[in-house]
Amino acid sequence: MLNQYEAPAAEIHEDAVLDAASNEPLSFRTGEAEDATSVTAEAWFTGGSRVPYDRRAKKVLRQESADGAPDVVRVFRRIENDAAADDDAIWTSFLPGWPDGSFGWAKVDRHLAGKHNGPRLFVEYVGHGESDKPGDYPYGTPERADLVEAMWDAQGITSTFIVGFDYSSIVALELLSRQQDRRDRGEESATRITGVLLINGGLFVDAHSHPWFTTPVLKSPIGGIVTALAQRSKFAFGELMKPLWSKDFKVAAEELYELYNAISRRNGVVALSKSAGFVDQHKRNAQRWDLGRLFHALKDSVSFHIVGSEQDPFEGRQAIAARERLGEHGLDVRIVPGGHLTTSEHPALLAEIIQEVVPTKGRVGLH
Repeated sequence: MLNQYEAPAAEIHEDAVLDAASNEPLSFRTGEAEDATSVTAEAWFTGGSRVPYDRRAKKVLRQESADGAPDVVRVFRRIENDAAADDDAIWTSFLPGWPDGSFGWAKVDRHLAGKHNGPRLFVEYVGHGESDKPGDYPYGTPERADLVEAMWDAQGITSTFIVGFDYSSIVALELLSRQQDRRDRGEESATRITGVLLINGGLFVDAHSHPWFTTPVLKSPIGGIVTALAQRSKFAFGELMKPLWSKDFKVAAEELYELYNAISRRNGVVALSKSAGFVDQHKRNAQRWDLGRLFHALKDSVSFHIVGSEQDPFEGRQAIAARERLGEHGLDVRIVPGGHLTTSEHPALLAEIIQEVVPTKGRVGLH
């Protein structure tokens, strides 16, 4: 019997078959997902650019400086701004989830466009979307945090509110740890984090609940075989993605097709197995990347907000643990409907929460 953290995933219709010519799924479970065709992967990536990033110097380079540089990878970046940024405008940094990367924010941003006045930076890690996916790259939380800081530096961002999804919650905890480290040394942060909204991500080492047949398998030697098959077959890809949605969510074929287009770029499905070790890294850094430690240390200067989904099989215990351990100390915790991909199932709801907690100017209202 499944408990609330092991809710069965959305189903792709058992009769789904592939067109022999296009390899496209002809029959998925019927029904239209919310805004399923509102944003295509091509449109999302066309709206940003690939910029050169020196992974050793931890710097975003100018295009003319990148030619011939030995340690340069190209990373995708997208910037949106509904109004001219004032001097006191607070940037919102959207950090991507796993496995959909920055494309996971596409439907949410559709609901923010024209309503959220501050500038929005969408970061894409190495290994996702339009970013490069080198086989020898040191995929991990610290290198992702390095990339985020390099993006801030390149844009001259002096203060930002982080909205992080999935494993970017752990990246945000590392970035907050660095801010606390600097404060302990009496140093100013080049970019001050004023608040965080962490959605369906890791917050405590003892609250991860990834089913064995998902992320644990992908990081194993079998993971390379599974992802290689899913890279070639859209049907196999759909089966691999099923646990991401809640049981009753009707995943339209169009939405699954666009998700494949976003993840599979530059052999991206295969790359998933290379970046699936984030839970193990969290365990090795349990004290440093612990929400409780950082909340108590920084709550006087950082606004903390947590969102968890009712039927998330991956991190469904995290928000409940946050409420139990820190709710009485003032932590803002919200439990919302849906499975892991809340960005897909309830983008309008997430957009409402973002508009509520993220300021557009001045100082963050602390709780």
